Amino acid sequence: MARKIDWIIGFALAGGALAVMGIIGLVVIAALVGDESDFSYATGDRIGVVEINGVISDADEVVAQIVGYREDDSIPAIVLRINSPGGVVAPTQEIYEALNLARQAGKTIIASMGSVAASGGYYVACAADTIMANPGTLTGSIGVIFEVPNASGLYDKIGIDWQVIKSGVHKDIGSSARKMTTEERGHMQAVVDDTFEQFVNVVVNSRPLTRSEVLEVADGRVFTGNQAKGLGLVDRLGTYQDALILAADMSGMTGTPNVVKPKKKSIFDLMVENMESVFQAPTSVFLEYRLR
Repeated sequence: MARKIDWIIGFALAGGALAVMGIIGLVVIAALVGDESDFSYATGDRIGVVEINGVISDADEVVAQIVGYREDDSIPAIVLRINSPGGVVAPTQEIYEALNLARQAGKTIIASMGSVAASGGYYVACAADTIMANPGTLTGSIGVIFEVPNASGLYDKIGIDWQVIKSGVHKDIGSSARKMTTEERGHMQAVVDDTFEQFVNVVVNSRPLTRSEVLEVADGRVFTGNQAKGLGLVDRLGTYQDALILAADMSGMTGTPNVVKPKKKSIFDLMVENMESVFQAPTSVFLEYRLR
C-alpha cells in the first residue's frame, strides 16, 4: 500500500511541476509576443491614434504617447478616440494640456467620440481642432461632482466607534464616520464651483459658443451626438473611419493614411499589473472629485 501511495504522490508532484512549467512557458511566450508593437513602419506621413478608454484616473501613458507624436515629424495629425464617461480632474487636465501643446506644435487633432465621451471625456475632446461624434454617442455632462458616503448609522448599529486623531479641524473632511458639517459642505462646494468654472472656461475658449450658451447646457445633462451637434458642442457627425479621413485631409495627406497606434499590453504586462494591485498595500486614504 505504501508503494501505491508513493506512486500517486509522485504522479501528483510531476503533474504539478509540468503545470507550473506550462504556465511559465505561456507567460514567456506572451511576453515575447507582447513586445511586438502595433506601430506602422510604413514611410511617409502617418496619423497617430490616441485611445482614451474607461474612467480617466491616470494620465501618464496617454501624455507620453501624445508627446511622442508631437515630436515625430512624420505624424502631422492625431486622432483622439474617446470612449470614456469622465474621471478624476487633474489627469483629465493633464491630457487636455498635452493635446494643446501638440496643436501649438502644428499637429492637426480630431476628436472621435465612440459610445460615450461625457464630462472628462468631453473636456479632453475640447482640445481638438474638430470634434466628431456618432449620432448616438452620449456626450456633454458638463459638470463636477464630489461624493462622500455617510456610514455613521451603520457603524452605530454594528458597534464601531471611529476614533480620529487629526492635525487640523478639516483634515477628516469626508469621513464616512460622521455627517459633514455646514462649514465643511460650504468649503467643498467652493472647491466644486472653482473646478466647474475651469471646465466652463475650457468649453467657452474651445467652442464657438458664448458663456451664456455654455452655461445653459452645463448642468450635468448628457446629450446624443445628434443633439450635441445642434447645440454646438460637437462639429460633425461621423465614425472613427470618418475621423481618420478628415485628419488626413486637414493635414494635407494624400492617399490612404498610415495609422500609428500604441503598443498593446501583453498578457504578461497585465498579469504583473494585477499582481501589483493585489499585493500593494494602500498607503493613504483620500477623496477625489470627478468630472462626471
